[in-house]
Amino acid sequence: MQMSDTRQIAAPPSEVYAALLDPQVLKACVPGATEVTGSVEDGYEATVVQKVGPVKATFKGEVTITDLVADQSMKIDGAGKGGAAGFAKGGADVRLVAKDGGTELSYDVEAKVGGKLAQLGSRIIDGFAKKMADQFFDNLQAGLEGPAEDAGGDDEEAPRKKGWFGRSKD
Repeated sequence: MQMSDTRQIAAPPSEVYAALLDPQVLKACVPGATEVTGSVEDGYEATVVQKVGPVKATFKGEVTITDLVADQSMKIDGAGKGGAAGFAKGGADVRLVAKDGGTELSYDVEAKVGGKLAQLGSRIIDGFAKKMADQFFDNLQAGLEGPAEDAGGDDEEAPRKKGWFGRSKD
C-alpha cells in the first residue's frame, strides 16, 4: 500500500522537524500509542493498541529515523508485531519546506501487513492506514499550532499561540 499527502502547518520547519524527533510528541500524535521511548540515535520502541476492522491488537515495534537533513527531510521506518493479529511494517519519506510563513510537510508512505490483518482485504487496510496517517498529522498540526481560534472577542493582548507541545510547565 502506498500513500502520499501534503499538509500546511503554521510553524517554522525547525519546530516541525524537532517535534517529529521527540518521543513524547510522537506518543501524543500516534493514535493508540501507550508508550514511545528511545532516541533518534538508538531508535524508538513503541507500543500501540489499535483495532482494524474486527481485529484488535497491541503492537510492539521499533522505529528508526535515518537520512536526516536538519529542518528539511527524514526517512522513518518502522515494524511492529501484534501477536496473532499479524505484523505491520513500513516507511515514510518526510519533506519540510518553508512556505507561506509556515511549513509545507509532504510525505510518501509505503506499508505492508501480514497475518490476520492481511486477510481483512486491501480496502479495509488502505482505509485504516489513511485514517491513521490523517490522525497522526492532525494531532501534530494541532500540537504545533494550538487550539483553533475561538469566535470570542479580544480578552487580553494576543501573543502568538503556542501549540500544546510548546507550553511551558509553570
